Amino acid sequence: MCGLTGCWTKQTNSSLRASIQVMSQTLHHRGPDAGAIWVDESQEIGLGHRRLKVIDLSENGAQPMHSACNRYVLVFNGEIYNHQALRTELEECKLAPTWRGHSDTEILLAGFVAWGVIATLQRAVGMFSLALWDKTERRLTLGRDRFGEKPLYYGWLGKGSCQTFVFGSELKALRAFPDFDNPINRDALALYFQFLTVPAPHSIFQDIFKLEPGHVLVLQNEGFNHRAAKIEPYWQLTDVVNKGISSPIRDEIEAIDLLESVLQKSIEQQSIADVPLGAFLSGGVDSSLITALMQDQSNRPIQTFTVGFDETEFDESPYALAVAQHIGTEHHELRVTSSEALDIIPNLPEIYDEPFSDSSQIPTYFICQAARQKVTVALSGDAGDELFGGYNRYFWGGRIWSKLAWLPTVARKLLGRGISLFPVSTWDAINYILPSYYQATNFGDKAHKLAYRLERVENRDDLYRTLLMIWQEGNDLVKHSNKLPTILDDGNIVENISESEQRMMFWDSLLYLPDDILTKVDRAAMSVSLETRAPFLDHRIAEVAWRLPLHMKIRDGQGKWALRQVLYKYVPRDLIERPKAGFSIPVGEWLRGPLRDWAEDLLSQEKLESEGYLNPALVRETWQQHLSQRYDRSHQLWSVLMFQAWLDKTN
Repeated sequence: MCGLTGCWTKQTNSSLRASIQVMSQTLHHRGPDAGAIWVDESQEIGLGHRRLKVIDLSENGAQPMHSACNRYVLVFNGEIYNHQALRTELEECKLAPTWRGHSDTEILLAGFVAWGVIATLQRAVGMFSLALWDKTERRLTLGRDRFGEKPLYYGWLGKGSCQTFVFGSELKALRAFPDFDNPINRDALALYFQFLTVPAPHSIFQDIFKLEPGHVLVLQNEGFNHRAAKIEPYWQLTDVVNKGISSPIRDEIEAIDLLESVLQKSIEQQSIADVPLGAFLSGGVDSSLITALMQDQSNRPIQTFTVGFDETEFDESPYALAVAQHIGTEHHELRVTSSEALDIIPNLPEIYDEPFSDSSQIPTYFICQAARQKVTVALSGDAGDELFGGYNRYFWGGRIWSKLAWLPTVARKLLGRGISLFPVSTWDAINYILPSYYQATNFGDKAHKLAYRLERVENRDDLYRTLLMIWQEGNDLVKHSNKLPTILDDGNIVENISESEQRMMFWDSLLYLPDDILTKVDRAAMSVSLETRAPFLDHRIAEVAWRLPLHMKIRDGQGKWALRQVLYKYVPRDLIERPKAGFSIPVGEWLRGPLRDWAEDLLSQEKLESEGYLNPALVRETWQQHLSQRYDRSHQLWSVLMFQAWLDKTN
């Protein structure tokens, strides 16, 4: 795992080397083991790299790396898990160079020479972002992995003959380029308030973008403006979905056996490293399955990590310990106090580098920090929910809509208003007398969210969109902003998916997974120089997942049926079965308690008016509603607070 950056100017720049050095240094946390830069003799293009040594710890794996033929220069961030297979294929086809070492970077470069960029990336199994310079054609190619595990920003600075194309693993590298002055993109800011993150291809700054997962960008010598960049996909989840739906697996035994096989293969490949390796373990289905299969393949106890909190409602560490003891791992549990969690909040704008407000970023940071004390690489269970139907909204949405669809719109709105009349605490009390299979953590909060949405939805897909969006009125909140379209507005991409639950999983895989979940994990992990790997994101597992009919994902009001059948071969059912909690912290309570003064300062009428980005009246009304304790507005407020804190850090 590493960090990369670079730029391409329209004219010779004698200070280019110094600029690349400064940009690269901002990414030191992503690669503390080594760093280097390369600048073309024309002094128009430069590449910078920071290295976290994981595969081939020698200097043979150092970057920027030149191809054996000396035509290409590559900076690469990530891992190619099947690099040994690619090396063998190159050798058997007599296309291999004289190898200098055994790094995946060197093998990837040889593939680019032998097969071209697109064909090589289609062969590769892994997570990555990369920048490749072709000295002969004077062509720059950027690429990103299929699901977006590794970030890659790019964009244009300046105007006319002074224009510069910049790129990097994080925004801080681009902002370190001299005279960066791109203003905040208010339209993208409105999207942030809807989704808690700025979704690709947008970024928080004008003329700066994120390369979308599964795409490459090619920039030729003849132009630097937006239209000169050619962006195309080399892999699309849409193709996997359509193919899977057209050729489903009907036999349950066959499906479970195939799923177990591809998971074992993925974990085997992702467990290869020249440094210590472990796994995150929450005690839930996804992390327990990854850990169990890892341990099954290992001849010694693997190291597992979990984080526990003082607030028992949010503490899943006992479940993780029980699973670890059964599997036989060497388990490490970090206890985090409220004061320790609060202390990390001022650092979040620097860690995430762009407005980001999924509050589980806090426990994610702590588990990464704990793991880094023992290992350099940690495997996670990310993406199990999106691929196999794990989120509550997949089965609660259908259950709720089936009972409400017959109601006229006016009646649904009245019902929503009725639910909101009772405070969160009342609904939490009701939760305890419901049958266990209807219970859920944060029930009162969910009831209020439901009420809010009942007043606004017309169909089941609308219900999903409102479940995903935090500020429905993003453009009302952000002054002088216009609505930007997202993939949720494109009905064509789901026209072949007849079941609403499957449409939700698809949308989540394209939007929520890369822009929220994977962003959260990448920034938290890399801030402490930890490499994370997600075995579920092997694209071959996605191919199997989309061949499973819905009843092999969601059954009897419970998600991830197929994953559970595999897991129960390794872990007893009673260690796993409990309501899904998520990875959460008591933000709502903190905002009324120890964080109140901090929040009040950031949300003051005077501050909001002087900055000029947000609607002060709407923010203040939301803040007062939360303080009244009749409403839980923690998600909306946390998004505002994270933007305000980021803005303070940026200015």
